[in-house]
Amino acid sequence: MLEKLLISPSISISDTLKQFNSSGEKVLLVTSGRKLKGVITDGDIRRAVLSGSSIDDTITGVFNREPTYLLESEFDLEIAKSKFLQHKIDLLPIVNKNREVIDYISWSMAFSEQNLSAKPLGRIDLPVVIMAGGKGTRLEPLTTIIPKPLIPVGTKTIVEHIMERFITNGVDEFYFTLNYLGEMIKAYLNSVDKKNKLYYVFEKDYFGTAGSLKLLEDRMPQIFIVSNCDILVNVDYSKVLKFHKSNHADLTMLSAFQRHRIPYGVIEFKQDGVVTRIHEKPEKTVVINTGVYVLNLECLHHIPGDQMFHMTDLIDVLMSKGKKVCTYPVNEDDYIDIGQWDEYRKAVKQFT
Repeated sequence: MLEKLLISPSISISDTLKQFNSSGEKVLLVTSGRKLKGVITDGDIRRAVLSGSSIDDTITGVFNREPTYLLESEFDLEIAKSKFLQHKIDLLPIVNKNREVIDYISWSMAFSEQNLSAKPLGRIDLPVVIMAGGKGTRLEPLTTIIPKPLIPVGTKTIVEHIMERFITNGVDEFYFTLNYLGEMIKAYLNSVDKKNKLYYVFEKDYFGTAGSLKLLEDRMPQIFIVSNCDILVNVDYSKVLKFHKSNHADLTMLSAFQRHRIPYGVIEFKQDGVVTRIHEKPEKTVVINTGVYVLNLECLHHIPGDQMFHMTDLIDVLMSKGKKVCTYPVNEDDYIDIGQWDEYRKAVKQFT
């Protein structure tokens, strides 16, 4: 497992994202000949990309060159726990006297016997709006009899998994915009959830991914979160909220890095069709919209009432009026689109 965490300072940001996925950790150890040079986190990459770095740039100027670490000769579990709590980090490299990496300890390893196997997340006191009114056509024929939010993934429904992600951040207030089989969704949630505050609004017609938010204009605080009902994003929402506020954003989109392999040789050529290069099945990394948003209340004033209006329409309007729209990217493996059959099967396997 240690080898999966070791990474060269000359590797690209794109390849680093791949290694995060294969390692399963949120921290990689930057080494040269096993000697610890620093550490890099998904947050470091996020800041670099948002500051203008290309996905093809190396991580040389991105990683933290002053990491917290433990000496092999002085290793003690209580010292490790103290460092985790003091520095709020996910992983500690263990090095010898030559600063060569010989092992590591993660937060989950250190606290496994204290029911702290997952690092506590920051708490947020915001309502979450879950848009659950769609027909779920991508999951037909199943959704002809069961509304998409109630499709089982393991032992729980899609909507319960989505809610749990927010509940871990302290959220206890949820609003649901409903339409297709809405009464069934409402009845189910009221029967299984007695702890949280649940509220429902029903569309008169299908108003798109943003149109139904107009129905909540007089019920939302100054900042709130909106989520589609077919996606899971593994993120600390307190950090997203901090990012939104510190950037003075009007709307923040959660996004995800995603790699796409072109299944053909791609040709570059110049005038007169003279070939200059051919790339065999190249891979391209893009940043895609996940369908989770942090909004300021003022955004809802730009949504027309009682008509089809999508989140992309709202974002276009906000930008045309000079409002600030930001994005907070997460790694590819931290995002699942359950609304597609292939991804749904992956989610079932993960939660079973």
